[in-house]
Amino acid sequence: METYHAGSRAVQDRVGVRELADHVGQIIGQGIKPVAAAFLELQPLLILGAADPATGRVWASPLTGTPGFVRATGPHQISITGTTRPTDPLTPALADAQDLPVGTIALDPRTRRRMRVDGQLRHTERGLAIEAERVFANCPKYIQRRESYETIADREPAQPRHATELTTSQAEFIAAADTFFLATVHEHGADASHRGGNPGFVQATSPHELTWPDYTGNAMFLSLGNLLADPRAGLLFLDWTTGTTLQLTGEARPEFGTDGERRVRFTLTEVIETPAALPLRWSLPEYSPANPPPVR
Repeated sequence: METYHAGSRAVQDRVGVRELADHVGQIIGQGIKPVAAAFLELQPLLILGAADPATGRVWASPLTGTPGFVRATGPHQISITGTTRPTDPLTPALADAQDLPVGTIALDPRTRRRMRVDGQLRHTERGLAIEAERVFANCPKYIQRRESYETIADREPAQPRHATELTTSQAEFIAAADTFFLATVHEHGADASHRGGNPGFVQATSPHELTWPDYTGNAMFLSLGNLLADPRAGLLFLDWTTGTTLQLTGEARPEFGTDGERRVRFTLTEVIETPAALPLRWSLPEYSPANPPPVR
């Protein structure tokens, strides 16, 4: 797989960072190194992004388990014990998947580290397996530190609530968020990434629309490049204390201002809110020093 496709190249050229992107892109590999394998085995949370082949909709979905539920089983493969919740929108697609393009991200708030693995997923007797095609770590920029977590064993997910527009309380949930996960797709695969900032950095401007700034990052523009080529996207917001999740699917389009500012505008197709979806309760955040103040 090429490091960059035409969408990412178009954004890099527009911003004037192609040479830098070529240099940074050397971090992307196909193999899972021992340090990456060790990192994966410590994580209780993995985010998976993919397009549902039946509907074409893109979702970002959480998977949780006792550390070790995600592990490298070879230099090019990771195995996942278990799968998404029965009511998750991606569960039907994963149930009999063979070579489904997926993107994953493991983010550890304790160390402010993250790792991304993109590849082809298949269903197994024990859960899921991913043949890795792209493996890389990102810098800690915009990751909020959370010192610890605990697993709430008796927390049971409530019935999901489906809608085609945001409620007032869901808009407030989004406005209070300091983190969300973004799933995007391209012709040859899928990707899952992280977006972070001080609360207020992402806003619901209407019951059908969200917007957020595209902060300066690693110059690769993988997500923005995907959206330029294919606007389908999935967003995942989670409450790090109660475990409630908010999953959105729709279309996201980059906007380039004359002053060099970049924003993304997301139009909602469907929203799924699941109270107490995740059993994890994390400590309060220490905001990243890289976070710009949100523009009101």
